[in-house]
Amino acid sequence: MSKVPIRNDFMSRSPLLMPQTVTSPPPPHQQKKIARRAAVEYHAPVKPNIRAVLFDLDGTLADSLADLANATNWALTQVGCPTHPLEDYRYFVGDGARELCARALPADKQNLVDETLRLMRERYDAHCFDETKLYPGIPELIAALAERSYRLAVLSNKPDIFTKRMIAHFFHPSPFAIVRGQLPNVPLKPDPTAAVQIAGELDILPAQWLYLGDTNTDMQTAHGAGMHPVGVLWGFRDREELVKSGAEHIAAKPEEVLELLAP
Repeated sequence: MSKVPIRNDFMSRSPLLMPQTVTSPPPPHQQKKIARRAAVEYHAPVKPNIRAVLFDLDGTLADSLADLANATNWALTQVGCPTHPLEDYRYFVGDGARELCARALPADKQNLVDETLRLMRERYDAHCFDETKLYPGIPELIAALAERSYRLAVLSNKPDIFTKRMIAHFFHPSPFAIVRGQLPNVPLKPDPTAAVQIAGELDILPAQWLYLGDTNTDMQTAHGAGMHPVGVLWGFRDREELVKSGAEHIAAKPEEVLELLAP
């Protein structure tokens, strides 16, 4: 796929900003909302000095929701608590395994977080690839980025051992220079510490990174690290959350990420 040239006239030609048949212009607050929506939805290339792409894992590279939900529901059953439907887990996951278990437990059963977490990890370890798969278009996106010599890395709030195991399972050999999950003494996302560390280890300025993620946690991490946040719509959360949390661009399909990268 060839790289998309920089287009400077996108705002003037965006259908969201074309003249409408109305008797009066929308109020100022609506005008700002329309302009912001147009800016994040149109695939205008980002700054041409991008050298690297940092990926979230769950909900961005891999659809792991069912296996995470099944493991957590099994653990909940073991401690005598009610389970949840799959869709609830879209908002339970994203901030680490402990927070996942805390959100899944009833408010009056928070004393069971440690035991639930232990059981969930035990179950997940044995069943983490039952239903998990890469999203369609991800292998092609990774291959195209590697071919263009972009440096690639993964940062997840999933425990480091599971993060590395999942990447090793799906990518042979791994195209990622760094694969990192939750580590002791390193704060979880949205704290930007780990993202900044990865940029430093690869000697690439944060401003030269795209950060792809599917949650507000990812968008906040990117902003905190000084990277360019790109919200993806094939993951666990919706467009509204990504835009409100500061996505500079929205990608509905993996191939649209390539359109953001100018020559």
